[in-house]
Amino acid sequence: MPPTTLDAVVLENLVSAAVAAPSIHNTQPWRYRLDPATATLEVRAAAGRGLRHTDPVGRALHVSVGAALFNLRVAVAHTGWEPAVRLLPRPAEPDLLASVRPVGAEAPDPRHRPDLYAALWRRHSSRFPFSPHRPPEEFLRELAAAARAEGASLWFPGVRDTTRMMRLTAAAERRNTETDARRAENRSWMREGTHDGLPGAALGARDATGRLPLRDFSGVGAAGALTARFETGPTIAVLATARDRRADWLRAGQALEHVLLVATAHSVRTSLLHQALEWPDLRSSLHRVTAGPRYVQMLVRLGYGPEGPATPRRPVREVLETGF
Repeated sequence: MPPTTLDAVVLENLVSAAVAAPSIHNTQPWRYRLDPATATLEVRAAAGRGLRHTDPVGRALHVSVGAALFNLRVAVAHTGWEPAVRLLPRPAEPDLLASVRPVGAEAPDPRHRPDLYAALWRRHSSRFPFSPHRPPEEFLRELAAAARAEGASLWFPGVRDTTRMMRLTAAAERRNTETDARRAENRSWMREGTHDGLPGAALGARDATGRLPLRDFSGVGAAGALTARFETGPTIAVLATARDRRADWLRAGQALEHVLLVATAHSVRTSLLHQALEWPDLRSSLHRVTAGPRYVQMLVRLGYGPEGPATPRRPVREVLETGF
């Protein structure tokens, strides 16, 4: 039975689930406020946690907050309610990205697997080598359906287009490491003993062949990095939306997290390749690889391999404002 009120214990669990979501550089650019009069949770951007050089227009921030919003929806549903969601509910408050009000639920949402709540606590990015075995087609179709349920599309390019996308990602990675401001911004989020950022244990090795260009947060380049042999034919999923507005970025974030949680439920590991989306000309080139007028929002690497380590999260007391 669902609880009768949104009390402090339930609220803390909901927000804890939300902040378990992935975010670019683990910046966790979100904050939450409870309106006690309506029992509505406001999901707001923490603008001070944005990436000035990597994400100047805030697209990745919105995608990150969208992922947290999806976790919040899953947690509300797990508690026994239905999440009534509004995106960008008050245009005069641009930092208010969404609101979620728990209401009575007649039945579980048929679009969601029942095990997503358990998966959200186990989901981690894995920046380690995967096996050469491609996940089965039935599983890939389930991922595509998960993205579609959130208003986005997900597809799996063939070898030729995957190679082109990896080349664009590699070009972006070179620019990032050669641009002083971006290199410094990346390094500033390598952190130990904090509640945010990325500890060294989470970064993994670089691909010895250079075919799989994972982000170099250290800025030392391939010559000075720990290397390993990664899969030669990575399975890449392309997440896209039909339009490219703020609401679409939030939908993309929800679709991304839905996909990542379904993968986690199947014990399939994931990591994100975002570098080419950070340069307008390279992002345009990614668009040209797709079929139809779609805007690429994320590249997701999928496979079988070691579970990535957990990264730190800020405690609820740092991100939640309440009337309690």
